[in-house]
Amino acid sequence: MHAAPHVQSTEKAQVVLLSGFLGAGKTTLLKQILSWQADLSGTVVVVNEFGDAGIDGSLLKKSGSDIVELSSGCICCTLSGDFKQSLSTVWEQFQPLRVLVEASGVADPASIMSVFSDPGISRCMELSQVITVLDADFWQAREVFGPLFYSQLETAHLILLNKIDLVGNDKIPIFLDEIHETIPHARVVPTIDCRIDPQIIWGRKAADAAGLKPHLFFPKFVSPGGPDQGSVPGKGIDFVTFSFQSSRILDETCFDRFLQNLPWEVFRIKGPLRFKDRTVMLNYVGGRNDCIAWEPVDETQLVFIAWGVDPEKILQRLHPCIVGR
Repeated sequence: MHAAPHVQSTEKAQVVLLSGFLGAGKTTLLKQILSWQADLSGTVVVVNEFGDAGIDGSLLKKSGSDIVELSSGCICCTLSGDFKQSLSTVWEQFQPLRVLVEASGVADPASIMSVFSDPGISRCMELSQVITVLDADFWQAREVFGPLFYSQLETAHLILLNKIDLVGNDKIPIFLDEIHETIPHARVVPTIDCRIDPQIIWGRKAADAAGLKPHLFFPKFVSPGGPDQGSVPGKGIDFVTFSFQSSRILDETCFDRFLQNLPWEVFRIKGPLRFKDRTVMLNYVGGRNDCIAWEPVDETQLVFIAWGVDPEKILQRLHPCIVGR
């Protein structure tokens, strides 16, 4: 397996590489990102369309971000030199804060990643995240796609299991288990139309700088059981959102065990946590969690997003962690 690149925090332009097999939804994800209401004036988009016409670029120029198109080849092989030159030119002309690279569906991210170790590129840019969009139907037929398909997944920090509305609900938990077992280092998030929290794409610091606020993966949840529990309307999708609030302190060791034993179907938890000696902001995504120091708050407030689980059963696991005032 290819190792996912190490992520460091620097003042260099942060590069997010969008990867995925043909038709998985990379351009949909890119359009979602560029549609967010935020200051993206410091963002440059590099699009690699494998063919003679830059179709993706023509669709995205309405976004207002600067678009650089590379066509008639693939940036992992025949256009590797052009890609390096384009990145150098992007830095010289724009000195961006962020760069989004949409690779073609036949590109191997492992080869693209090597470009960022070039001294001329590494001085001004670093690859902060590789996101691979995976068509759920393709995972089911993965044996026919060959090494490139697996390389696109193995190099990813984050895998978006996309188009889940087009496969049976009973298959999603199976797919999540299989993907986590095959690519254990990656975060895995099921999506429809690649809708996702901006902070998962950019990280909290960069998202805050661009004015991007965290939000639920889907624009609206119906709430038959009250304001903080519901499912996504339409298409019979079994996503649920629910919350936990407590003014009492949580035991940190117990809470760590709670996270470690969560089913893969719980793929997003966000909010402030009160422990005995500190308060942290939890950002849990697809089996991986990050906690950063946070200002003291009066209560723990966690929002959960999950696939087809019983919220009460999940919250019952959390209650033993409540230990004091």
